[in-house]
Amino acid sequence: MPKERDLIERSRNGDAEAFSRLIGRYEDRIYRLAKSVCTGLPAEADDVYQDTFLTAFKKLKSFRGDSELGTWLYRIASNLCLMRRRKKIREPFVPLLDRAHDHDDAPAHQFRDWSPTPEEAANKKELALKVSGALAKLPMDYRLVLTLRDVEGLSAGETAKILKLSVPAVKSRLHRGRLFLRDEFERAFAAKGSKR
Repeated sequence: MPKERDLIERSRNGDAEAFSRLIGRYEDRIYRLAKSVCTGLPAEADDVYQDTFLTAFKKLKSFRGDSELGTWLYRIASNLCLMRRRKKIREPFVPLLDRAHDHDDAPAHQFRDWSPTPEEAANKKELALKVSGALAKLPMDYRLVLTLRDVEGLSAGETAKILKLSVPAVKSRLHRGRLFLRDEFERAFAAKGSKR
């Protein structure tokens, strides 16, 4: 397996296969970040994901290697999320809802059906909606820190480097973000309990 430094050099010289291999090493992480932070349409996460690697391809010659490539890519993706947020604030936006597609052509199960019961599926969907709703209410600055630390598992130092913050600022935003989410969940579940 070629070393990352070699792949970077080959990519700088126009080797598309080398760049494709670099992307392969980071695509899942960048997509998770985009999906967690850009909580609007799923298409927004796709756009940030694609724009991150397009920007990286264009600017790879300027990558000095002061940080790891992954840190540099996270920074690009974070900046793209922030720019989209600023743009969204400036212009009115009406979301189009994604339609779920049924896959009727899937083969029938030959063994016991381990899929969730309708009640389990409804509870799981309700929880997912509450989590994504709470994340969407979280201010972007906190959402970025929370995603990099809690979802991606980066250290406070790595997160600080990506977002160009001090480590204490990262810890403060992480703490406030977690408190915000806790309060949102407590309200959501208290409301559910009072309806019974």
